[in-house]
Amino acid sequence: MVQHELPDFTRASAGSPVRTCIGCRERALALDLLRVVVGESGPQGHILVPDPRRRLPGRGAWLHPDQACLSLAERRRAFGRALRVAGSVDSSEIEHWVRAERTRRAVPLEQNRHKHS
Repeated sequence: MVQHELPDFTRASAGSPVRTCIGCRERALALDLLRVVVGESGPQGHILVPDPRRRLPGRGAWLHPDQACLSLAERRRAFGRALRVAGSVDSSEIEHWVRAERTRRAVPLEQNRHKHS
């Protein structure tokens, strides 16, 4: 009988869900990815909404919270396919969230702590 060795992230996270980023197509833990859902649909197309708490209803697509992955997903038109919607999609809210997340991560830890006298 042949035993196959599992990748490190699968072994380390037994029981944790693994998803594929629609931008770079790499598999990662769901905790490391941003879930995106369709918020509204109107005459101008579908508005995409970030779902960092993973609680919004509907079909979700997964994306690294990174500008490069967002650009790849937009260029490949991956949101429409992953979310199974036809027509144009507006990812401006996702772009805003990714930029804000990058700013939050850039704050040094010392500035993020409360100073007590």
